[in-house]
Amino acid sequence: MKKIIFAVMALVLVSAGMAAAEEGGVEIGGDYRFRYDNLSGTTHDYYKFGDVLGFMLGGPAPSLTKGETVKNNSLYLNRFGINLKANAVEDITVKARLVMYKVWGQETMTPVMGNYFADRAMGPNDGTVGHVPSDNAMRVDSAYATWSNVGGAPAWFSVGRRPSTGGIPTNVRQNTEKIGTAGIPAIMVDYAFDGLTIGYAPDIAVMPGAYAKLCYGRGFDSGFKSDANSVKDTDFLGLNAAVYDTEKLHVELQYQKGWHIFNAPSDAGVTTNLGDISWVGGVVTGKIDNLNLFFSAATSNTTPNDNLYMVDTTGDGVPDMGVAGLMYDAAAMGGEKKSQSGNAFYLGGRYDIKSTGTKIGAEYNHGSQYWIGMVPAGDDLWTSKLGTRGSVYELYVIQELKNKPIAKKGQAFFRLGYQMSKYDYTGSNSWIGAPKKIDDLASPANAQMLTPIKDSKDIYLTFDVKF
Repeated sequence: MKKIIFAVMALVLVSAGMAAAEEGGVEIGGDYRFRYDNLSGTTHDYYKFGDVLGFMLGGPAPSLTKGETVKNNSLYLNRFGINLKANAVEDITVKARLVMYKVWGQETMTPVMGNYFADRAMGPNDGTVGHVPSDNAMRVDSAYATWSNVGGAPAWFSVGRRPSTGGIPTNVRQNTEKIGTAGIPAIMVDYAFDGLTIGYAPDIAVMPGAYAKLCYGRGFDSGFKSDANSVKDTDFLGLNAAVYDTEKLHVELQYQKGWHIFNAPSDAGVTTNLGDISWVGGVVTGKIDNLNLFFSAATSNTTPNDNLYMVDTTGDGVPDMGVAGLMYDAAAMGGEKKSQSGNAFYLGGRYDIKSTGTKIGAEYNHGSQYWIGMVPAGDDLWTSKLGTRGSVYELYVIQELKNKPIAKKGQAFFRLGYQMSKYDYTGSNSWIGAPKKIDDLASPANAQMLTPIKDSKDIYLTFDVKF
């Protein structure tokens, strides 16, 4: 009886709190997603880096590891998010998103890590937590305050954990609204940054909706400096301009640069900085009646320093040999330090049949040998597809339910999709070491630390509910 009384009291208190929140300008919403994936891939014949290194140090000759089929026929996922918005004082708003994302029957990321791609094999980190499956803890995906109409001008200042994931045009496939002036092109950044933005939105008749913003983000804090710690902070700066922003047409350009890029995910034991990376790119989205179209492209350019990714050759737990730098192999491994440029493009469309709530979409993206994006939080299981050095094809069908919305943003839909990837070069979503052509891996000179995948497939089904 006491449990029933306590439950009723809790319900009353929550209801009262929500009513007070609504009066105080607080909005609460969220979403739930169930996801099923059937994953299969083919690894290529290759030599293991550890075996080749051992041979160089006087060990036995390495043997060729034969390719095989790897698969997970039934991966089930739960994702739950809470969105909060509070109008604190005039012109100042706070927004936050909390997310839980986990594998059924598991409290770790182990079932989706594999040993194939750097953005998944290293586990979740500060920039991907909440976007790759881990456990059932609710974590802060974004939390930031925005001051609008600064000084009475069409300007704003925003600071906090940024909404720098799920940018355009990936919202088309996700069946979500485009993030407003806080969003960025997904081909360049899909990473949860802590940082700030200063923006300005002039009223120009021939450029409706135009705005520009300067963004800063801290990708890694190196902590206290000492004789034993010479690692530098990793910082990013971006200049973004939407030159045209309407429902029918959106044109956005961006330049960004990252200084002192870390040699490991920010929470996985950074030991040195490898150099700088800069990017230039943009995205165009358009809508013609029921047809949504988009095209996005970007280039990347690396400026490596002399620091190298180190490995332990003696087994004493202390890395003592440098083997790879920022997109190049060390001289000891037959490489040469040099800057490298890469490029990628992403295009697609979705046709909406409003009478039935059916949406049919198709996408294609391609990345060159030296392409590197800052996109490890992408909503893909094998690896973030927009960082692929090769080609990715994707088809999907969305079926929205016609049930009457009860919540303010009430919506429910199924999404059935097929994603097929063909990898031309190794190291998708990794900036350590020189990418090797997949077809050239049957040589000890092209030994690999991770198991190289030459193609992968993902058949997925989601059930999304938003409120």
